[in-house]
Amino acid sequence: MGGWVGIAGTAIGAIAMVLAGLFAARSTRAAAVVTAEAQRAAARATAGPAERAEDRAAFDAIKTELRADLESTREEVRSLRSLVRAFAWYVGELSSEMRRRGVEPPAPPARVDEYNRTGV
Repeated sequence: MGGWVGIAGTAIGAIAMVLAGLFAARSTRAAAVVTAEAQRAAARATAGPAERAEDRAAFDAIKTELRADLESTREEVRSLRSLVRAFAWYVGELSSEMRRRGVEPPAPPARVDEYNRTGV
């Protein structure tokens, strides 16, 4: 049974690392797109008043899309936090059950120990 706790801890750590990488990649890609679009918009803005209205519309569309993406990302983060808390509780319960049966569970990985101490 002790191996399952270690496997669960390792699985939680692996899932968290993969998700963190995905969020970082998505944010970097979004920032590059926004930067390129902003540079194009700035160049067009110097062309004339009629084009400025188009630029403003494009900027507003980009801003609206980014706000929607940000809200979606926030919802994903809330969901992942909830999942991590549920896993932490579950592993804690398994560890307690092991101790009640006279089996000392293995020490958690450093990252899990940090989460248990700080909640972050």
